[in-house]
Amino acid sequence: MPLSEHEQRMLEQMERALYAEDPKFASALEGSGLRTYTRRRVYQAVAGFLVGIALLMAGMVAQLIWVSVVGFLVMLGCAVLAVTGWRKAPKPGEQPAAVPGRQGRPKRSVMDRIEQRWQRRRDEQGH
Repeated sequence: MPLSEHEQRMLEQMERALYAEDPKFASALEGSGLRTYTRRRVYQAVAGFLVGIALLMAGMVAQLIWVSVVGFLVMLGCAVLAVTGWRKAPKPGEQPAAVPGRQGRPKRSVMDRIEQRWQRRRDEQGH
């Protein structure tokens, strides 16, 4: 079921308010800046991994097993973040989140894409 006119106006107002309040976040939702975001996330994960190594070593030197366990868990979590962030990052010169068949289409608003996904899910469920 498509959105009513009132609901569409409300969503458009929310979108404009989001752009006015936090344009950086709104542009990140659109996909621009995705590469910078994922690169920053990977760098933070690498720094966290190094902190985890330091905790692991400090726990071993001080013979405090719980510090070593915390260090290992920090290393593990940061490794997962780094790998998932690295896989999501677009390659240099590549369009972020390129979907086949969409190259020639104009850029849609965030709310249009959300509405399209909603419709697609409803259609897949047979409603």
